[in-house]
Amino acid sequence: MTDDTINPGDRAPDPIDTDYEIGQDNITPFGLDIHNPVFLVSGIAIIAFVLITLMFQAGATEFFGWLRPFLTSTFDWFFLSAANIFVLLCVFLMLSPLGKVRLGGDEATPDYSYLGWFAMLFAAGMGIGLMFFGVSEPMSHFASSLGGTSAENGLRTDWAPLGAAADNVDAARDLGMAATIFHWALHPWAIYAVVALSLAFFTYNRGLPLTLRSAFYPILGERIWGWWGHIIDITAVFATLFGLATSLGFGTEQALAGLNYLFGWGTGNAAKVVLISLITALALVSVIRGLDGGVKVLSEINIGIAALLLVFVLLVGPTGDILATIASGGASYVTNLVPLSNPFGREDTNFMQGWTAFYWAWWISWSPFVGMFIARVSRGRSVREFVFCVIVIPTLVCVVWMGVFGGTAISQVVADSAAPVKDAALELKLFEMLKPLPLASIASFIGIVLVLVFFITSSDSGSLVIDTITAGGKTDAPVSQRVFWCTFEGVVAATLLLVGGAGALTALQAMAVSTGFPFTIVLLAMCVSLVIGLREASKQ
Repeated sequence: MTDDTINPGDRAPDPIDTDYEIGQDNITPFGLDIHNPVFLVSGIAIIAFVLITLMFQAGATEFFGWLRPFLTSTFDWFFLSAANIFVLLCVFLMLSPLGKVRLGGDEATPDYSYLGWFAMLFAAGMGIGLMFFGVSEPMSHFASSLGGTSAENGLRTDWAPLGAAADNVDAARDLGMAATIFHWALHPWAIYAVVALSLAFFTYNRGLPLTLRSAFYPILGERIWGWWGHIIDITAVFATLFGLATSLGFGTEQALAGLNYLFGWGTGNAAKVVLISLITALALVSVIRGLDGGVKVLSEINIGIAALLLVFVLLVGPTGDILATIASGGASYVTNLVPLSNPFGREDTNFMQGWTAFYWAWWISWSPFVGMFIARVSRGRSVREFVFCVIVIPTLVCVVWMGVFGGTAISQVVADSAAPVKDAALELKLFEMLKPLPLASIASFIGIVLVLVFFITSSDSGSLVIDTITAGGKTDAPVSQRVFWCTFEGVVAATLLLVGGAGALTALQAMAVSTGFPFTIVLLAMCVSLVIGLREASKQ
């Protein structure tokens, strides 16, 4: 790598045409184009983890069952403080002169329309999660003891729409919605934005490869081409693949529960094999078609189906209650944002450690995957435009989404304390919420389709990201390599569901979350590196 390649202010060359040093180690067996140390070490580590988990399931389950609560309870203050730093950095970048820097240079133009761009952001970021937790989490916080300890933690439960006096139900609903939105809005998207912006800037403005290591050039210099860079990329592959496999497990359980609910499909091993095979096959088709012909098209289909289901529930559900929940829940989120974000001196340890610290670790462990994918589709945006669209627009959408689906479920429970949605299993809450509505079977089927399409786009986009990392940052690696990673994700998910059962998934989820701890340190260093790079670019 020469100094000219990263000279501040230069128009960045296309990353796939850049002669960067990590490409010198690439080998091409069976038509693949792999970055040898990253591919081999990450592949061996992943296979070893799966085998050990399956061979020693009881011990692995016990260990990872201990590891997750240990990390979230011991380092809760660290996770919360770091997430606050990411949000403040994003606000600073939007308001400062650094926001004028354009990804790809002053003459760069966006590769995708706003609609296509937003669609891919949601498909890669939180699609399956919003479907799985959109009903269950607002209900959990509504029924929890959070409101009982809120006064000691500075949380306001006395806010009410239009100044009306709030009774306990209104207070619990508003605070429950605020707590839910808190976990899905500014903070998680700020985490994604930091990673995505760092990768996009150093790739498009400095001509470095599209890998995690590139974001650390101002700090590590040429050492990013050695084992320091290998370790960063290997960890990114590890977190991405296991995070995806865990989500595939969640998606499989919810889709199977819905299909069984409607058609008596069954939830046994045969049903799991058929569903995972079908999803993997469809994801392979999307992978072969590439980013524009695959992920982009499916993502836009996602947005259309999601909007259809959202509008349907809003119109045929308790519309007045839903609109009130969106308004009051959103206002309560703004009012309680600071106390909810406070990392010190709080009494609500279950919410702080069991929910918030867990979520922040989870989002951070996903940030290499989501951040790299967002970076890949964001060339041509200014830093200010990028940050605003990546954190503010999704926040508003999350407020509406949680208000519609969570608000409908809460209204059903308030009207009937024995409503089926109250005690339904997590994977069935969405379908139990839809059951009392008109055209419930059709709406439930649309919900299943939406879960499956989100499922496919997550697998597809994750395969593209892992493929890019293991090919040393190249975005034009052979199709056979993307097929390999997509197939491998399906095999891992199926193996763990069939052989390991719930215990293996628990261990897998704990492992994915535990990667969030070292990655928090990585992201904090990335913030420093990003500011250094943007300051240099803004002076040109």
